[in-house]
Amino acid sequence: MLGFIVRPPHQLLSFLLCPGLQIPRLSVLCAQPRPRAMAISSSSWELPLVAVCQVTSTPDKQENFKTCAELVREAARLGACLAFLPEAFDFIARDPAETLRLSEPLGGNLLGEYTQLARECGLWLSLGGFHERGQDWEQTQKIYNCHVLLDNKGSVVATYRKTHLCDVEIPGQGPMHESNSTIPGPSLESPVSTPVGKIGLAICYDMRFPELSLALAQAGAEILTYPSAFGSVTGPAHWEPASS
Repeated sequence: MLGFIVRPPHQLLSFLLCPGLQIPRLSVLCAQPRPRAMAISSSSWELPLVAVCQVTSTPDKQENFKTCAELVREAARLGACLAFLPEAFDFIARDPAETLRLSEPLGGNLLGEYTQLARECGLWLSLGGFHERGQDWEQTQKIYNCHVLLDNKGSVVATYRKTHLCDVEIPGQGPMHESNSTIPGPSLESPVSTPVGKIGLAICYDMRFPELSLALAQAGAEILTYPSAFGSVTGPAHWEPASS
């Protein structure tokens, strides 16, 4: 399901993303009105397009990439300048051991394919939650939940490692202990200037901690992102069903 809030210019545009619920696989949205080039009349406005791509990830990383790439190419064809992918766009494993086994560093093959995809399509990519083997992997054998932002040339312009880990007891689903395999990120990332405005990076469970969003807004963020991978129990508890 996708929820989004559009507020007046100079305030916040928030994208709340969660895969696996019944909504279109690709949604194209207009961001805040932005002035055209000075040669055009000052009364004219241009609405940059952004695409929100919904996927249901599996343990097959290449099959997931194929699905995501199809959506990103469609977004580019429709004229979007930035495409958002959800948390765990790379894969969702069957158990914690498989999660660790399938994880990669940012310099690995999978991110290389996404950087090439961004260059090929000429648009920015928000990769909402990558299972990252950090520089401390050999010592910790734990990973980071990393939100990666690529520009239209395929360069990594920002990375945010999820600060608030989801360690909860879920009625009807059992315990969820993200900290068993994941290390909390050490800091926030300053809002990043993009073709659609200044983006503040966050991930899923971070939305329950308003201090984070307040800090990003005070730092100049015009868009707050919460790419998410909710389950069958936690999803309906957070979002209203989308109309068909």
